[in-house]
Amino acid sequence: MSSKNSVDIVHAFWEQVWNAHNPDAVDDFVVDDFVIVTGGVEITGKDDFKTWVAEFLEAMSDLHLEVTESFQNAEGTRVASRWLLTGKNNGILGIPPDQREVSMTGTAVWAVREDGKLLCNWVERASFELFRRLTDK
Repeated sequence: MSSKNSVDIVHAFWEQVWNAHNPDAVDDFVVDDFVIVTGGVEITGKDDFKTWVAEFLEAMSDLHLEVTESFQNAEGTRVASRWLLTGKNNGILGIPPDQREVSMTGTAVWAVREDGKLLCNWVERASFELFRRLTDK
């Protein structure tokens, strides 16, 4: 069993990047060839990921990510989490900005390297349900 607490690494990433609204903090956590797969799209490379984070933060004012549950495998190479993302619509999902309250749940699975750097993130999020709420469909 690993003594590494990968959950702490992932939680620190969320605090220092998402909740601090600081895409540049990505540099402290991920490898250069980091990959995130989210919404059926694969974003590859640290710089492209930072751009994606900045655009997401711009599209959702007052973003806050609350982790509801996290756990890791015995080796510390995988972390799985459920989360709640809240904020205000500033163009999320291509919807015209109206600053309405936004709430979306999701899950994330992370691959964590031996030294604690994040290798990959697979995300499933309730964006369809959010889209329907924001467009009243």
